[in-house]
Amino acid sequence: MEFKHITIAGSGVLGSQIAFQTAFNGFHVTVYDINDVALQSAKDKVNILKGRYQEDLQASKEQVDSASDRISYSSDLAKAVADADLLIEAIPEIVTIKTEFYKKLNEVAPDKTVFASNSSTLMPSQFAEATGRPEKFLALHFANEIWINNTAEIMKHPGTDMNVFDQVVEFAKAIGMVALPLHKEQPGYILNSLLVPLLDAAELLLSREVADVETIDKTWMIATGAPKGPFAILDVVGINTSYNIVKAKADATGNSEFKKLAELLKTEYVDKGKLGVATGEGFYKYPNPRFMDPNFLGN
Repeated sequence: MEFKHITIAGSGVLGSQIAFQTAFNGFHVTVYDINDVALQSAKDKVNILKGRYQEDLQASKEQVDSASDRISYSSDLAKAVADADLLIEAIPEIVTIKTEFYKKLNEVAPDKTVFASNSSTLMPSQFAEATGRPEKFLALHFANEIWINNTAEIMKHPGTDMNVFDQVVEFAKAIGMVALPLHKEQPGYILNSLLVPLLDAAELLLSREVADVETIDKTWMIATGAPKGPFAILDVVGINTSYNIVKAKADATGNSEFKKLAELLKTEYVDKGKLGVATGEGFYKYPNPRFMDPNFLGN
């Protein structure tokens, strides 16, 4: 595995986490986003992550400061990928946006650069042609809170070079992940094939007014012993991400229930800036959400 310089495109919640985890494990990282406002937000997220790594992993101040020093930031795509051995794309889950991004990326990236998508639901074969280098393109999907939930799903499409696939598996291990190779394309990969139906079911129960957020989460937590319910998980994922996925389902299927759910997420949460943990409020308020109350599971 010869990757040394890594570019992360998209500096949202997970993009910032991927960048810091990669830098923490000794790689030089460039974070790309569309403007300086987005990049300043990324820097703020990295500063928060430094504290989380010290708290959760007992990392030293020297370790997190060194990791931060290995990250640079750019809103110029050509400069951001000039030395990239690997680019990990973590931009919004919207097909048109990703397609246009890959077309622009292929024009400016060196021939050596491998492209990997962190998409949680979309297939690499949907974008392989747009990348201009299908043999050097695949999916590399991480879970939120990457430093704790350290899974990395590596999924190829039929045209992915196996040597590239193997190198990305080794890269995942090199940044502290448990590498999970997938040998066939699967919508939702492993994790979201299991998780998304749960989250959909919870959101539809809310949209149908069957029960409220806390009752649904409480039911799941008590019945399964899970530390978080589906709405607490959605707050970590980001309600904007959930909205994009639900809206895509509504548009693709015409399903009236998904249309209603998308409208609920948009008007009651996304439009009000209630995007989850990242904004301090989503289905719960942070930093002290109700589900963390010792009495939450009581009567």
